[in-house]
Amino acid sequence: MSTNAVRGIETSVAPVDMKFEIVVIPVSDADRAKEFYAKLGWRLDADFDNGKDFRVIQFTPPGSGSSVIFGRNVTAATPGSAQGMYLIVSDIETARKALLDRGVQISEVFHNDGVYTGKDETYLFGSARVNGPDPEHRSYRSFASFKDPDGNGWLFQEITTRLPGRISSAATTYASANDLANAMRRAEAAHGEHEKRIGVRDENWPDWYASYMVAEEAGTELPK
Repeated sequence: MSTNAVRGIETSVAPVDMKFEIVVIPVSDADRAKEFYAKLGWRLDADFDNGKDFRVIQFTPPGSGSSVIFGRNVTAATPGSAQGMYLIVSDIETARKALLDRGVQISEVFHNDGVYTGKDETYLFGSARVNGPDPEHRSYRSFASFKDPDGNGWLFQEITTRLPGRISSAATTYASANDLANAMRRAEAAHGEHEKRIGVRDENWPDWYASYMVAEEAGTELPK
């Protein structure tokens, strides 16, 4: 049970799960869009066509709990008008190469240098792109962009450590074996520093690894 202030009124209500499920993207040619999103390696969940005036196609990106749908008469939005849709990856160079290997055009990796106006396409951290990943390799700061055939705009954003409170502390999940392996590598490096500090081999390293990986994913204080 939680207490929330709503316009000055204290209310005691249990939080209700509201899991984000679908983004509708406007396309001009459903078959062309279907071919493109299949080329990305996304999972085709549905393709329903009543043969007349309605068609809905659903794809889900690898590791995502949310999906996209498009088709015929599913949105009144102008094809190509969906912009700034974010795909979170733990290794942006690997994610970018995966699309290049599939024949998908994608920008070079870029970051922002504190400039929030400019001629480049607007994105979360500014509108002036600086080539290369964030020099300090901070989470949330490195990007790469690509578009579908209608011009709907997608961004890869690299996140390895979430800010505090950004995910449930009761759940630790990894989107892929690669994400889990990278988390273990970071835990290994941190654990090496831990053993240097204590001056002996840590026999309890599995528990330390587990604590580190859970805390890193939740954005809470890391073990020393």
